[in-house]
Amino acid sequence: MINFNKFFRLFNIISIVLVIISILLLVFKGLNFGIDFKGGTLIELRSDDKKINVSSLRNTLNNMNLGDVNVKKFGNETDFLIKIEKNDKNTIDLIKKNLMELSGGSFNFRRVENVGPKVSSELLKSGIIAIALSLAAMLLYIWIRFEWQFSLGAILALFHDVIITLGLFSLFSLEINLSIVAAVLTIVGYSMNDTVVIYDRVRENLRKFSDIKIFELTNISINETLSRTIITSATTLLALLSIYFFGGEILKGFSLAMIMGVTFGTYSSIYIANPILVKLRVSQKTILKEEKD
Repeated sequence: MINFNKFFRLFNIISIVLVIISILLLVFKGLNFGIDFKGGTLIELRSDDKKINVSSLRNTLNNMNLGDVNVKKFGNETDFLIKIEKNDKNTIDLIKKNLMELSGGSFNFRRVENVGPKVSSELLKSGIIAIALSLAAMLLYIWIRFEWQFSLGAILALFHDVIITLGLFSLFSLEINLSIVAAVLTIVGYSMNDTVVIYDRVRENLRKFSDIKIFELTNISINETLSRTIITSATTLLALLSIYFFGGEILKGFSLAMIMGVTFGTYSSIYIANPILVKLRVSQKTILKEEKD
C-alpha cells in the first residue's frame, strides 16, 4: 500500500504556492483572449485549388501582421473559415488581394462578417457565467450528496484545478477562446467525478472502521480506488495526447487545457480534497450526526 498521506504537507505547500502564483499572473498579466472575446472579422471562403491548405493560408495571413489569426477547415476540404483581430475595410481588401495572388484568383469569398466588441464582450460574460454556474451546481450537488466537510474539500479541489490551469495559460500567453471555456467546464466535471469516487469510499470506510483515524483511513480509501483512478486518467490522457499531437492546430488549445485539467484533477482528488477531511477531523460521529439530522 502506498503511503500518500506521508506527502500531504509537502504537496499542500506546493499547491498553495502554485495557486498564489496563478492568481498573481491572472491579476497582473491577464489572459490572452482570442478573437471570440476581443472581436474581429470572420471570413468564409472556398478555393478551386485543392493544393491550398490551412497551413499555406495561415502563413500568408501571418505575414500580413493582422494580429491574432485563426484558420480552419469549414465543411468541405476546399472551404475555410478565417478569423482575424482587425475588422476595417482596408484590411479586408488587403486580405482579398494577397489571397487572390496566392491562389491565382481561385478563391471565392462567400461571407465576410465583423465580430464587434459588444458581441465579444457578451461571449466573455456568458463564458464566465457558465463556469460560475457549473461550480455552484457542483457545490450544491456535493452539499446534498455528502456532509459539509466533504463539500468544502471538493470545491477547494475544483478551484485549485481551474485556477492553476488558467494560470498556466496566462504564463505561456496561450489563447483563450470558446473551446477553452468548454475545456474548463469539462475539467470541472472530471475533477468532481474523481473526487466523488474517493469520497464515496472514505464515507463507506468511516462506517466500517470506527477505530481507524481519518488520517489513515483516507490513505486506505485512496489506495482502494487507485486502480480505477489510474485506468481512467491514463485512458483519458492517451486520447487527449493523440488529439494534441495529431488533431491539428485548431484543437491544440482545447486538448492542452484538458490534459492539464485531467492531470491536476487526479492530483487534487488525492492531495487537496482528502487533506481537508484530515484537517477538519472528520470521523464516524460526523457521518452519523449528519444522517440523524
